Amino acid sequence: MDGHDPDLELPIKLEPCSNGEFLPRPLTPVEAETIRRTRDAADDAARRLGVSRRRFLRSVAGAALMLGILDTTNRDAAAAAPGGRFRLPPDAGRDLDAARSALGGDEFILDVQAHYLNYDLAEPGGLGLGALFPQQSCGEDDPRACFSVDHFIEEMFLKSDTSMVVMSALPIPGDANPLSIDDMELVKKTMTELCGRGRVLLHGGVLPSVGDPQAALDGMRELRDEHKIGAWKVYTHVGGEPWWLDDHEAGVPQVGTAFLEQVREVGPKRVCVHKGFGAISPSNHEYASPIDIGPAAAANPDIDFIVYHSGYEIGEPEGPYTEDTADVGVNRLITSARNADIGKGGNVYAELGSTWRGVMSNPTEAAHVLGKLLAQFGPDNVVWGTDSIWYGSPQDQIQAFRSFEITPEFQEQYGYPELTPKTKAKILGTNSARLYDVKPKREQCEFTTEELEEVRQVLPTGMRTYGPTTATQVRALVEAHGIV
Repeated sequence: MDGHDPDLELPIKLEPCSNGEFLPRPLTPVEAETIRRTRDAADDAARRLGVSRRRFLRSVAGAALMLGILDTTNRDAAAAAPGGRFRLPPDAGRDLDAARSALGGDEFILDVQAHYLNYDLAEPGGLGLGALFPQQSCGEDDPRACFSVDHFIEEMFLKSDTSMVVMSALPIPGDANPLSIDDMELVKKTMTELCGRGRVLLHGGVLPSVGDPQAALDGMRELRDEHKIGAWKVYTHVGGEPWWLDDHEAGVPQVGTAFLEQVREVGPKRVCVHKGFGAISPSNHEYASPIDIGPAAAANPDIDFIVYHSGYEIGEPEGPYTEDTADVGVNRLITSARNADIGKGGNVYAELGSTWRGVMSNPTEAAHVLGKLLAQFGPDNVVWGTDSIWYGSPQDQIQAFRSFEITPEFQEQYGYPELTPKTKAKILGTNSARLYDVKPKREQCEFTTEELEEVRQVLPTGMRTYGPTTATQVRALVEAHGIV
């Protein structure tokens, strides 16, 4: 075991963690103070409810307490009023019914960015992820269980309110890929046996600049014929020579153009592309920019482009869109779309995996990111993803999103739309259901919400993140993958 103390776990996971695509940033003063205040308040709240401290913190009331403290701490530290807030009843941290009213929900939730790792490639004889990745210390006696399909399902479907997931491909060439299409199919098969069909959708991973380009494109047809592919997943900056979707630079091989032509011919006509988090690959960093999204979408109006991470970069503060910040972070995607006349209801979708987790502890940044994306692309074209299980169960991200609001002041000042329950429900699931042409499955298998909450409080694995937590771990992981 790793010496981890379950009694120190908190319901909203603010500690440093990465998805392997960026160096984890240290705790901010607000986050550190929120953690301190939550631990101070937890004992008293637990006594009031007549439960143990650990059980309280794993309850919805524990999450409400911490989100309320996070909201207060941000207000205490801010020079100006934050642009967003977590709307909670005053007694939510002491009353389970009040907490459920704010953080509970029966929305359909489709997480379009989920990852599982094959242990055979994680153990020392494989990629060595068992030694590099904190996931090996998930709380199980046998670290192999931490990489199991059962563990993935526990994190995604038992510990969270997630209804469906998309298994999203990784940019790792050849047999070293710990999330192959066969691994994805195993997750799908297991969930079908547990909860029936339709819970798991699959990406077809494509590396069009690796090896023979035509062979890579021909492989797309084979992949589609042998598996029910929901969309194609590409990374333009890693997993081979970098390339652009629109091949817009002179001298660059026509990789992007050929790939999109094959998407059109083979189907499905959905492209999920990583854009953002490029700093870990400095030589190819520019290719992680979303500047090619607008031109590619305009030139291919029959293809839907789902932009993973929405161009967000850790360490680049998100503020309002201005001419001076047009080429920073999420604004890059907005600039590219504006220049190509791609707006609300178009064929560009902004995805929130790792992005929401990166900003949710800073309500002002969170309000700017969500406000800008909603203003540009509309409430029907922003989609939910969490990049889990790097961050453990996504339940804390879901709870934070459910209670989050963009303030009326920011709405008036910047023209951001109100983040209504209807808009949240669209983002959490119904937008992606329409995009993937699937029927929403809202029921949580055979469990009720209350039963699920009870189970979450006693599971041995607790509330933990599993992604790398230090720069050394991230660099070792990237080197082991061989993706840069």
